[in-house]
Amino acid sequence: MQLFVNDLTVMDFSYLCPQRGMVGESWIVDVLLDGTLNEESMVQDFGIVKKNLKRLIDSYVDHKLLVPAECSATTIRHDDDTDYVEVNFALADQKAIQMYCPADAYAFIYAPIITMESVSEYLREVIATHLPDNVDNLTILLRTEVINTPFYHYTHGLKKHDGNCQRIAHGHRSKVDIYTDGENDLESQTYWANRWCDIYIASEEDRITAEQLKLQQKLPSYQDHVCFAYEATQGYFEIVLPESQCEVITTDSTVECLAQYIYQQQKLRKPGSHCCVLAYEGVGKGARVSD
Repeated sequence: MQLFVNDLTVMDFSYLCPQRGMVGESWIVDVLLDGTLNEESMVQDFGIVKKNLKRLIDSYVDHKLLVPAECSATTIRHDDDTDYVEVNFALADQKAIQMYCPADAYAFIYAPIITMESVSEYLREVIATHLPDNVDNLTILLRTEVINTPFYHYTHGLKKHDGNCQRIAHGHRSKVDIYTDGENDLESQTYWANRWCDIYIASEEDRITAEQLKLQQKLPSYQDHVCFAYEATQGYFEIVLPESQCEVITTDSTVECLAQYIYQQQKLRKPGSHCCVLAYEGVGKGARVSD
């Protein structure tokens, strides 16, 4: 007997890729349970499946940075005296992505690259120990939202957030709807999809110098890199990445602020026009700003 639950949850996270750098993602999760019927004539109660599996998936992947631990570009250093972990990820042309954060900010995937298959296997292994005896197997199916208009992948951190959004490197795969003078503006949507392709969005007030970094493994040069850090309720977070992969704004990077930022930029791009921006944060949620 098989029990399925579609649209169990959406995982919003980022991952490290040798070709693309830091990539924000939003993956929809479907699950399939193989097992025998219990004393209630069920494989498992739907309410329990939804609650427990969503909690586990959120705990292990959601709002984290997924690190390919078996990639040759990856170096991981655990701080012996604290729960902090330092990650160095080598990119082309002597550039790198570096992080120094609490261990909970990461999910270490023991694979050379991050794929839906490697993440599904990681989740299946960690969740399997939490399943009832009558469940023989768990299949996790990951997929992206079908988006027929331009979209982008972005990563950010929200230091003022009470929950896991404060982690400095988590992200989203998001579409953007822009209307100019009441008409769907495909040109502007394409512009932002290109501008924010695999982007890290940082706040200017979080910028630090290379000399202020707490990282132990320093780069030979921090030319063409930018550094950011902040203190949040979950601890101290620090990130370094190539300047070309970053957009720095003067506000926080909540979806409300990003919608306002796109709107203001659009008014500069197309002065005198009426504008409406719907910026999304992953699947099915976002913020709207208009004239």
